[in-house]
Amino acid sequence: MELRVLRYFLTIAREENITRAADILHITQPTLSRQIMQLEDELDVKLFNRGAKFSLTEKGLLLRRRAEELLSLAQKTEEEMQALETSVSGTIHIGGGETNAMRIWAPIIKEFSEENPEVVFDFFSGSADELKERVDKGLIDIILLVEPVDIAKYEFIRLPSSDRFGILMRTDSLLAQQASVSSEDLLDKPLIVSGRGLVQAKLMQWFGKQYEDLHVVATYNLINNAAIMVESGLGYAFSLEKLLFEEEGSPSVLWNQR
Repeated sequence: MELRVLRYFLTIAREENITRAADILHITQPTLSRQIMQLEDELDVKLFNRGAKFSLTEKGLLLRRRAEELLSLAQKTEEEMQALETSVSGTIHIGGGETNAMRIWAPIIKEFSEENPEVVFDFFSGSADELKERVDKGLIDIILLVEPVDIAKYEFIRLPSSDRFGILMRTDSLLAQQASVSSEDLLDKPLIVSGRGLVQAKLMQWFGKQYEDLHVVATYNLINNAAIMVESGLGYAFSLEKLLFEEEGSPSVLWNQR
């Protein structure tokens, strides 16, 4: 399985049209078709549902994920090899969860960038599980995680910063008039919670036996889309504070901490 052919495969998957993909790759359509057929024969699977629109099969969807990882790792390896030829250059791959602690990193990264202008930073945002998976695969060099998280197998430093959980709600909610929110206040409310098991375990500790009675309408891995759901009236979201930029003249949501 060649990286070149994987790039061909990903181009078709993205364009969903083999003619357009061939134009982008600057090769003929018969050549591209032959390469994909050989790849399917090599893997003994069908990758595309062929027709006016080239859609991925279930096996094709799996290969797309793996091909993206392989090509990303290959690019990272090339960059590291090239970086050995110069003093300080290349790409530093940084992953981060949604946390205000990123503000501690920002000036450090800025200073490093000014001292080493040939270094490029690649940022990837995601949940703790996604970030740890990418570190384990060698796709990210360093990550910033928010506890609770299992970090036993990693070398780590705890930053002098802490995040506070709160309830994200519309400003016209009755709870928005209160100085604080208790677990009892939320028992009859539609809730939007993190999909991470460790975070849900923390909520279980807070609610105690009442946790089983919660009305969870949605889960999320990043807060921005959850905030849109809050604004639409879907429910109340548990999240860390200071992660959203407030738009002037549009106070649609409000933090209310316990």
